[in-house]
Amino acid sequence: MRGNEALATGMASLLLFFSSMPICQAQLGLGEPKVSCFDSYLHDLHVAKKPTSVTVAKANTANALPTLFGEVVVIDDPLTEGPKLTSKVIGQAQGLYAFTSQTELSLFESHNLVFTDGKFKGSTLTVMGRNLVPLKVRELSIIGGTGAFRLAHGYGVKQTYSIDTTTLNAIEHYNVTVIHY
Repeated sequence: MRGNEALATGMASLLLFFSSMPICQAQLGLGEPKVSCFDSYLHDLHVAKKPTSVTVAKANTANALPTLFGEVVVIDDPLTEGPKLTSKVIGQAQGLYAFTSQTELSLFESHNLVFTDGKFKGSTLTVMGRNLVPLKVRELSIIGGTGAFRLAHGYGVKQTYSIDTTTLNAIEHYNVTVIHY
């Protein structure tokens, strides 16, 4: 195909794809998109009676670098309404993060926010992205969801609320904005 023919074919394919979306929405009974915004606190506890984050892999060189490059941590962190661990638990952040830079304290995060109480009980949001820890505000992508968050997309803004520099136990404020059906 020549350039213009390929462009026309590509545009026709895109038009067909996007024109079928409302039909698909109606067939699935999704209704109109909604926007939900909420705040929660994630408690990442490395040193505790019952740790919620555990190192499962560590490169031989991880301890030699201040960035911990090569370390992988699995999490099952409580999500609470307030910053205290005794606040009402609304769910768990379940997944993993890996230290992925040799020059910066940077994480690749992939986890699900699993809601066990409240308005979104039984639903999940899938979060993925880069977390450059030294920044005051970090943004991660919401790439999907289930239940009330079917076909979700949006973003989560994380801010460190507190960190214990000895244990590395941390509390992060999570502000989420998500479009869903």
